[in-house]
Amino acid sequence: MSRSDVFVGIDVSKGSLDVATYPGIEVTCFANVPEGINALVAHLKVQGPTRVVLEATGGLEAEVAGMLFDAGLPVVVVNARQVRDFARAVGKLAKTDAIDAGVIAHFASAVKPSVRPLPDQQAKELSGLVTRRRQVVEMIGAETNRLATTGGQLKAQVQAHITWLNECLRRLDKDLSEQVRSSPIWCEKDNLLQSVPGVGDALSCCLLAHLPELGKLSHKKIAALVGVAPFNRDSGKFKGRRCVWGGRADVRRVLYMGTLVATRHNPAIQKFYQRLLQAGKPKKLALTACMRKMLTILNAMLKNRTAWQPNYAFSS
Repeated sequence: MSRSDVFVGIDVSKGSLDVATYPGIEVTCFANVPEGINALVAHLKVQGPTRVVLEATGGLEAEVAGMLFDAGLPVVVVNARQVRDFARAVGKLAKTDAIDAGVIAHFASAVKPSVRPLPDQQAKELSGLVTRRRQVVEMIGAETNRLATTGGQLKAQVQAHITWLNECLRRLDKDLSEQVRSSPIWCEKDNLLQSVPGVGDALSCCLLAHLPELGKLSHKKIAALVGVAPFNRDSGKFKGRRCVWGGRADVRRVLYMGTLVATRHNPAIQKFYQRLLQAGKPKKLALTACMRKMLTILNAMLKNRTAWQPNYAFSS
């Protein structure tokens, strides 16, 4: 790191933006409103930072990250768990907005996360629809479970809510289909993905919205990104089984269901799954391996722009 390098960490809350620079932690606070963000942009442009890092905070960071990106600043949104693990590693156990901003700036200097293009408005809308669909499906499941233990007038209310949620789900599916068909690029990718037995509308839309890197990375990197890549657990004389860790839970959840279908209806995945079971592998381990194989196939298909062919040798 040269002496001129400046790393900026921004702790985002609903009402304020605490901004710290590293080295020489200096914390400045801006209001989390358009006027405050504009003032922040002007402030950072004067400093010319090497990297501006924010934590993902459930969407609160979206507006400020977008405005910083539009201003040409090297902004990166990172997983909050990475920053907290880093804070514990350097002994920063106290937690305030100002301290958090300083930790993020220190993290930016030490890790130097890669700058990636932020999703455009159309991609954000698709991601929002996919997320909302997942929420509605979860609510339908919860209300269906309640229905079994509810009686009298309340039972009718719960049933009415389930009916209303099912209608919401139908409209969301229609909106998702229209959103995908409105983009020639998404439409082409959707057709390729859904040519694979086991991939339906839900999995295809989830991959388009939450895994835009599919088809752009190697099979090992895409597996690690989703959280289905095996990691060693060996230390000293201890030799443990490899395990999967981290990754994008939303993608992994939908990929699991698609792979479960594929073990019954996709000849390549079904054959692979049965071979693992016959070798004595536990069902959960075998299914995770099938998820990884499924992801490898989908990644190669988008990379090569090739539709599903059971006997095609996909290169990753």
